[in-house]
Amino acid sequence: MAIEITDLGTGSMYTKNNIRAIHSIAKNSGASLKRAKLLYRLANYFQFKTSLELGTSLGISTHAIALGHKKGNVISIEGCPKIAAFSSKNLMNHNITNAEILVGDFSKVIPKLAQPTFDFILFDGNHNKTATLTYFDILLPKIHNNTVFIFDDIYWSKGMTEAWEIIKQHPKVKVTVDTFQYGFVFFRKEQVKEHFTIRL
Repeated sequence: MAIEITDLGTGSMYTKNNIRAIHSIAKNSGASLKRAKLLYRLANYFQFKTSLELGTSLGISTHAIALGHKKGNVISIEGCPKIAAFSSKNLMNHNITNAEILVGDFSKVIPKLAQPTFDFILFDGNHNKTATLTYFDILLPKIHNNTVFIFDDIYWSKGMTEAWEIIKQHPKVKVTVDTFQYGFVFFRKEQVKEHFTIRL
């Protein structure tokens, strides 16, 4: 099965073809089993009540977060209507009732979100320095003391790494954890500012 892709971000590193097979998207753009398990464990441990995901793709991460805490609610934003429709149907087929997918450009959808705060936000869409920093700034007003941000592919490009370094230095950011693939951000005011690097 193949889907026509409408890419609002930086696009794929693997192909410029806008007709892509599902198995190819899963292999190159979807979350790996290892990362899905990590997101499941995080949602389960922190019991995220409200989660936001920028970049649904096939909904693998969406599934993991929703299943990790079934009493929580997950909102995922996807720029490509056909990918969003496929992933929404997949969620329904697996009886995932605590997640919904919104379609559109992140910068236009985010300001319309009614939730005053989010417990967890996964940035996994537009892998671009300017866009990543813009979404970070737009979503900062929606944090509370225990909110967790995760940035995917922080070493995807020079620009993404530069964005990650800028985010680390933001005055509201207290603790970061660099796992090479993911960059974790914590905002707890009682914490001393520290940066950790670990390999998962």
